[in-house]
Amino acid sequence: MTSTLSHHLETYLILSTALFSMGIFGLLSRRNLIGVLISLELILNSASINFLAFNRFSMTDKAAGQTFVLFIIALAAAEVCVALALILLLHRRSQTIDIDKVNELKG
Repeated sequence: MTSTLSHHLETYLILSTALFSMGIFGLLSRRNLIGVLISLELILNSASINFLAFNRFSMTDKAAGQTFVLFIIALAAAEVCVALALILLLHRRSQTIDIDKVNELKG
């Protein structure tokens, strides 16, 4: 029984690692702000999967991991709202959302 539970935990961790790797790759390779935003969402989703997997297989309190995931979801929703508002403002001013072409936000 223990090997079966360990196998399922490893499956979740492999899935989470794949999502995290795709998110990091997207952050480093994308020049479009929407692509960068999607990559950040992949990273947050991989963290959520980690919290839920460890919550299910190793913690006694089942609400702890789910609470963290709800905070991550709320953080991701707030991040998307702010980021999309900035992207829309940037697009209206410079007619592009390419990271290399936009230098308006530099201080």
